[in-house]
Amino acid sequence: MKTVRYLLTLLAAVCLPLTAAESTPGLADIQSAWAKINYADIDSDKKADEFKSLIKQAEALVEAQPKQPEYLIWLGIVQSSTAGAQGGIGALKYAKSAKKSFEDALSIDSHALQGSAMTSLGVLYHKVPGWPIGFGSDKKAEQLLKSALQVNPDGIDSNYFYAEYLYDDGEYEQALAYLDKALNAAPRPARPLADEGRHKDIAALRAKVEKKIH
Repeated sequence: MKTVRYLLTLLAAVCLPLTAAESTPGLADIQSAWAKINYADIDSDKKADEFKSLIKQAEALVEAQPKQPEYLIWLGIVQSSTAGAQGGIGALKYAKSAKKSFEDALSIDSHALQGSAMTSLGVLYHKVPGWPIGFGSDKKAEQLLKSALQVNPDGIDSNYFYAEYLYDDGEYEQALAYLDKALNAAPRPARPLADEGRHKDIAALRAKVEKKIH
């Protein structure tokens, strides 16, 4: 059964290119704070509280530059992570806010941060329950995740999350192929903690896939 708590893993390794960092002051601070909260050994309630505080910082950046898609993407990521930490019906409020943030980013520049808004929104559609509880839709998820791969075919996240979608859909051989691509993605020197976390995710999902195949 789908649960919003899965959103805690959303986009744990979105990388901010140097060119974007130069034009988006303050965004690297949001990324760094997010990683520290996400990987901290604290309970979910504490994480939710800290993510909520970080939402306010991200909202301030969006308010100052509402047409900057990178800020909207990271606001959505923090909102999604808050949903994951919070869990339950109350998490849907944050999931819906994240959905709007990603949609707003897409309306400005769908290729920003290597198509991260498409990946992020695709994961939301895949993980959030469908009607009548939430807005989840595997059809929309597949469309968005495939579009993200067209923009960033060699990215660690775009390949990992599509592999996860394929695994959940029972397409184990295809999932394994995309996991291999994710594993072989170029490292991000500025995000070692995020890369380490995603490689653990890849290893865990690969073990599940291989168990299904064999």
